[in-house]
Amino acid sequence: MSEPLALHALFGGTFDPIHFGHLQPVTALAQETGLQRVTLLPNNVPPHRPQPEATAAQRAEMVELAIANNPLFAVDTRELQRDTPSWTVDTLEALRQEQGSRQPLGFIIGQDSLLSLHQWHRWQDLLGLCHLLVMQRPGYAMQMPTTEMQHWLDTHRTTNVNDLHAQPSGFVWLAETPQVDISATQIRHRLHTGENCNHLLPQQVLDYIQRQGLYRPA
Repeated sequence: MSEPLALHALFGGTFDPIHFGHLQPVTALAQETGLQRVTLLPNNVPPHRPQPEATAAQRAEMVELAIANNPLFAVDTRELQRDTPSWTVDTLEALRQEQGSRQPLGFIIGQDSLLSLHQWHRWQDLLGLCHLLVMQRPGYAMQMPTTEMQHWLDTHRTTNVNDLHAQPSGFVWLAETPQVDISATQIRHRLHTGENCNHLLPQQVLDYIQRQGLYRPA
């Protein structure tokens, strides 16, 4: 019998800039679910949000700096090569093709994204490609917005972590991750107004922001 494959998780985001609100909950999620590897996927053209202030190259560099010397994390910049919207389902289809039908894949989202999942492009196809690993977010409800979506969640939810490793896709995991109330919007605002951000993001990222003249006071 072949050895089971280790669960590989992916975490997409604009990362404008990457901060502890990204890194700390994902690290806790990895401990909770036995993740060995989390690949960060910087978005190029985020379909549901304003365009980033930093360039694609600058955001990729900040991610690289934030995860340097941390063996849990890797970065995949494929979405930055596109000039079309970063549809999650397209990226997952490409990764599934590369990694094979048996590889357990998880896609990490926040509770806010779970609640609006029905608005995502081809959202019904996601669980055919991966598990959804959902991190708690401050201020967001735990109930889905419609009875249909709640039924979908109840049908696919698992509380057995072994399901995530034994099957390549198909489950939703509601994680008990710390609710770190930090946002990139908040950090950009603080930097624009000259406030201290040392406690909000890695020092090497902050040093890079200052060297590049990003998010400087107006």
